[in-house]
Amino acid sequence: MKKRFASLQRSSGLSPYIWSILSFLPFYFIFQSSSTIEIVVGITLTILFFISFRFAFLSSKWPVYLWICILVGISVTMTILFQFIYFSFYIAYYNGNIRNRAAFVTAYVIHLVSTIASINYNIVVQDPLFIQQLPIIIVVFISVILLPFTLYNRKKQDKLEAELQMANNRISDLVKQEERQRIARDLHDTLGQKLSLIGLKSDLARKLIEKDPEKAKSELLDVQQTARTALNEVRNLVSSMRGIRVNDEMVLVQQMLKAAQIEYTGAPSFQLEKASLFVENVLSMCMKEAVTNIVKHSQAFSCHIQIQQLEDAVRMTVKDDGVGLNRHDIGKGSGLPGMRERLEFVNGTLDIQCKNGTTLVMTVPNNVTQHDGEMKI
Repeated sequence: MKKRFASLQRSSGLSPYIWSILSFLPFYFIFQSSSTIEIVVGITLTILFFISFRFAFLSSKWPVYLWICILVGISVTMTILFQFIYFSFYIAYYNGNIRNRAAFVTAYVIHLVSTIASINYNIVVQDPLFIQQLPIIIVVFISVILLPFTLYNRKKQDKLEAELQMANNRISDLVKQEERQRIARDLHDTLGQKLSLIGLKSDLARKLIEKDPEKAKSELLDVQQTARTALNEVRNLVSSMRGIRVNDEMVLVQQMLKAAQIEYTGAPSFQLEKASLFVENVLSMCMKEAVTNIVKHSQAFSCHIQIQQLEDAVRMTVKDDGVGLNRHDIGKGSGLPGMRERLEFVNGTLDIQCKNGTTLVMTVPNNVTQHDGEMKI
């Protein structure tokens, strides 16, 4: 019950206590009349107004125009007969909840014009009861002008926020889907080939174990070595999933280049003040892939890595003096498609230059974020 009451307070736009007072207020003005017929008419109009007000909220499309005319007609009649103008609050609130723009403008204009006409009529007639209320009537008139737009804009903002939340949820689902695809791709690249090799060598060792035991022993040693290599790659893959800083990856990259006898000519570490862990993780994965390509395919003697922190992005350049890439390598092999997919997913770019070796220029926006509880890509 408390939750429903709190929800009513949030959604009404005015305090429920004010609405309660306004609901009983017309009867005070009605019973100011000395005519029994006028009292009956006033009570009937009041009941009819609240019934119409209820049905108006349940209607849509063309009935909206019908109900607004009925509500305005009752409000004008009550203003003229009983100097009761406060039904305008209800109509202003209803107008603010109309979603269709054309219906909102039409209802707003009809209500505003009718309210001005009824106020002017009572001012010309100089009814004492109406004149006594003039300061409050001015407040009511201002509410008739401002309240519908306030509620209409708030409803519109709530709708946009709901759509934004849906879009964020969709992005979250896409991030998870991309993460699954990345894990599947990395597992395939890491384990697929080696497990196939282990299977083939195991079958070969089984066939040779009686015919050529020494050869079978050699094949089993290869199986053992391949399994250890696969285990190390799985550990590296799991470590990359947890996220890694650029400077941590730089240590591994320099070790890899040193083992391949390729000279590293860049800075030993980089200071990234504006980049988040997510951005650094994307850059680290791309840097690792780029250096792996250099070690495996470039036949290079040196490698240079540079990271620049721009105003709205981080740019990483990986350059080698190797044989360079051809169109076949760019389109299909060397891990470049996977690198491009990672960058495009975070609105980054990959520029490949093949002159005096290969230069990869990778740019990642600073404003890339990640939802809590999700894995790094």
